[in-house]
Formats: sequence, C-alpha cells, structure tokens
Amino acid sequence: METRIQVRLDLDGGGQGRFATGVPFLEHMLDQVARHGVMDLDVQAEGDLHIDAHHMVEDVGITLGQAFDQALGDRKGIRRYGHAYVPLDEALSRVVIDFSGRPGLFYGVTFPREHIGQFETDLFREFFQGFANHARATVHIDNLKGVNSHHIAETIFKAFGRALRNAVEADERMQGAMPSTKGSL
Repeated sequence: METRIQVRLDLDGGGQGRFATGVPFLEHMLDQVARHGVMDLDVQAEGDLHIDAHHMVEDVGITLGQAFDQALGDRKGIRRYGHAYVPLDEALSRVVIDFSGRPGLFYGVTFPREHIGQFETDLFREFFQGFANHARATVHIDNLKGVNSHHIAETIFKAFGRALRNAVEADERMQGAMPSTKGSL
C-alpha cells in the first residue's frame, strides 16, 4: 500500500479544516487552503511515510482534485475562473485557476531552499500536478517575489485557496448556464 486517503469537502463551508496525513507541513498548507478558500476540508490519510512523503503529498493532491471534480459536477453556474495575489512579508505569489476540463499545471516557482523543516519543496509541484490532473483544471502558479521558503509556500497555498473560492462560486448572472462558449467543459 502506498497511501489510503479520505477527503471530505464542503465548498459552502466556513473555512474549517481537519487533517491527519503524517506530514505536518502539508497539513499546515491544507489549513491555509480551507481558511482562505472558506471551505470545509477534512483529509485523513495513511501511507508509506517510512520511505518518504512523496506518495502522500502527491496522492493528497490527486484525491483533493478528484473531490473538487466530483463536487463541481457538470460545472454549470460556476464562475469557472479564479485568481488571487497573496503577499506575506517579502513574498508575493499569484495563482490563476480555470476549471476548464483541460488539465494543465504551469508552475513558476523556485524555492531558495530544498527543504522547509523536513518537507521537500519539490513535493509542492507533485501536489499541484495531481490536483490539476484530477480536478480537470488549468492551474497557473507563480511566485513573483520572496526569499523565505516558508513565506513563499504560504503565499502559494493562500492564493490557491482564494483562487479556488472565486472559481467555484455560483455566478448568478450565468443562471445555471455552462460557463463556456462551446456549451461544454
């Protein structure tokens, strides 16, 4: 067994999070997504952490993407697009999301350090790639400024949560219509 993960997601929640992944820094980042996305998120996971955190982090991204894809259904009536810029001290990051049905990750982030505590910064890309593929979303993530790796990571995850919130909100002007000129996503 690599991992066993259960995700509960309430897009209309209040920003509550509950996490047990065995990867404390990942849990800290998921909490940022829940709070800044104003969604309730519960992630319970177990896996082969005795090897390393790679499978856990990637598989949480995959499972979270699947939860979003399922929660959005046919995607009618949502804004579809979301973006956010978030600063934290010297760091500034931008996340732009399109729930287009076409998965893609465009990741412009370079961390000054390879680790934040015990967490390998390379794993962030794996998390977001898994999310984009399984949420069927185009995700652009760019760190625009920053020298502190922890600050950079926080700005990315806070911006991710805020962009998700914008993209999944109901668009009253769409009146339940498909947010596409092609008629489908």
